[in-house]
Parts: sequence; C-alpha cells; structure tokens
Amino acid sequence: MASYDHEVIRDLIDGQLPWQSTKSMMSQYKDDDRFFKYIDILQERVVFNDPILLPIGEHLYIVAKKSEPQGERVVKCSCGYEFGHYTHNWKLHAVINVRNDEEAVAEIYPGRHSYDPEWMEIREFICPGCARLLEVEAAAPGYPIVFDFLPYLETFYRDWLGKELPAEPRRD
Repeated sequence: MASYDHEVIRDLIDGQLPWQSTKSMMSQYKDDDRFFKYIDILQERVVFNDPILLPIGEHLYIVAKKSEPQGERVVKCSCGYEFGHYTHNWKLHAVINVRNDEEAVAEIYPGRHSYDPEWMEIREFICPGCARLLEVEAAAPGYPIVFDFLPYLETFYRDWLGKELPAEPRRD
C-alpha cells in the first residue's frame, strides 16, 4: 500500500497533481492515516483552532469546540463563523439568496439556458461571517431547505478510522 506525505496530499487537495498521479492515488488502497493527514492540512488553513472532526463541504467543518461548552460538536465555516450544533441544519443559519424570478435566474442561466422560476428556484447559502458561497441547491418553490448530511461521527471514527471520539458534553 502506498503512503503519501502531507505535501502530496496538499497538492491533491489543491488540484496541483498531474492527472496520472491523481488517478493512481484514486485507484489504490488508501493509506491508513490518509484521513488524518487530510484533516491536518485543512486545520492549517482555517482561522480557528477547534479540532476539525469531519469536513462536510469545501469550507464547512464539524468541529469539537475548545471554548464552552468544550467538546460540543458544531458546524463552522473556514472563517470561524459558527452555524450551531451539527445535528441541526446549518443552512437555516446562513444568509440565503433565492433566485426565483427571471431576472435573477438570467444572471447565471442567460437566454435559452434559463428555467421556469415557477417550477424551480435556486437557493444560495452564504456565510454571514465572510460572505463565502457555501452551498447551492435547486428545488421546487416552497420545498423545504434540504438537510444534506447527518453523519454518525462515533461510528465513522470507531468503525472506519479505528479511533474513539471523546464524548460530547451533554446538551440540554
């Protein structure tokens, strides 16, 4: 099994590896510590020091808070903005831009590439802390905001990574 150092993983994340190297890495068994190398690199790139437990988007992470309540698992943007507990839909705490009229749709889908805003709307979820676009979803007007992902963190760490997560403090 091949093992890659942090520099190679960093280049992989940044899309700097030649395609043949990327393809080779994708096709091989993953080294046992790949996830933790990946997390180390992501941790270097964020402005907070709460340990990243799991990335859930390009700039979104589930972290274990170092501040009170210490160990609470929350969703944070790479800028440090906190969206609340990871079991709640972080999108409900984001700034939401809804493209639901022809003019707003034409900004990204001009002319014949457009769609009927009575049948679909585009929702853009933006970080209130740094104004970064974090997620986009297309849905029928009136459809509830989608909760994309609720991971079983303990199971992932214990069964897939072979490590136990520290217990999260009891929430009221």
